[in-house]
Amino acid sequence: MGQGKFGSKLGRTTSHRKAMLRTMVTSLLKYEKIKTTDLKAKELRKVAEKMIGLGKRGDLHARRQAAAYVREREMVGKLFGELSARYKDRSGGYTRILKTGYRAGDNAPMSIIEFVRDAEQEKAKKKAPAAKK
Repeated sequence: MGQGKFGSKLGRTTSHRKAMLRTMVTSLLKYEKIKTTDLKAKELRKVAEKMIGLGKRGDLHARRQAAAYVREREMVGKLFGELSARYKDRSGGYTRILKTGYRAGDNAPMSIIEFVRDAEQEKAKKKAPAAKK
């Protein structure tokens, strides 16, 4: 009996696919929201969830594993500081994928993948600019 396959090839070689996902997860950590195709977003979600899991673990081995994957050192710091604290009480589902329609050039289905924010975080984010006035 054949074994199940994990993930999609995305029409790329293994090295290209890994490099693309590393770059995309670094961008997602940096900007907390990126726009890409549906299939890439679904593959990226798997990697991003694992990175948050490493951040929540917080030990030295997890930090080194994340540093080996994420391309920017500052984003590893953000992952183990801000993001791990944000999701300390959440057991999964750190990202959401929002469908945005189709790309004009090739009609590819597009999505936005972003980190989920709780209602408390949204309130704090809205109050912060008002307090500066």
